[in-house]
Amino acid sequence: MFDLINGLPVHALVVHAVVVLLPLACVGTIAIALRPRWRRTYGVLVVASAAAATVLIPVATSSGEALEHRVGNPGEHAELGDQLIWFAIPLLVLSLALVWLDRRQSEAASQDGAASPSQADPSRRSFSATRVVAALALVAALATTVQVYRVGDSGARAAWGDRVESSR
Repeated sequence: MFDLINGLPVHALVVHAVVVLLPLACVGTIAIALRPRWRRTYGVLVVASAAAATVLIPVATSSGEALEHRVGNPGEHAELGDQLIWFAIPLLVLSLALVWLDRRQSEAASQDGAASPSQADPSRRSFSATRVVAALALVAALATTVQVYRVGDSGARAAWGDRVESSR
C-alpha cells in the first residue's frame, strides 16, 4: 500500500511533507511559547501542522520499509526514523495544551472582572501551568528539531553518501 505511486516511491513523496511540516510546527511552537499574544492568532495553525506531520510520520516509516525491500537497508536512518514519532507526539500534545490553556486563561480573565479574591486564585494556577507547558513545549520543539535533522542527515547519507563521495 505504501510502496509506489506512478512508479515513484511513496517514501520520497511523504517524507518531504514531514520534513516541511514538522520543522514548521517546531518553529511555530517556539514562537507561541515565547510570544503569548501569538497563541490566539497562530496557535491553531501550529497545532494543525504538528498534527498533520504526526499523522504522516507512520506513513513515512511504512513507506520507508517498503522502499527498504527494494533498495536495501538504510542502516541508522531507519532506526532514527522510527523514533521520530516519539518526538512528534509530545510536540503535538504540548502545543495543543499551550493553545488550550491560553484560551482558557483568556476566558477566565474576561469573566474575572467581578470575581472575588478567592476566585482569582485558580487563574494564577492556570497562568503558572501555562508557563510550565510553554517551557516544556520549548524543550519538545528543540528536541524534535534535532531529531528531524538527525533523521534527514542519515537519510541523505544513506541515499547519496556513496555517490557523492565516489565522484571526488
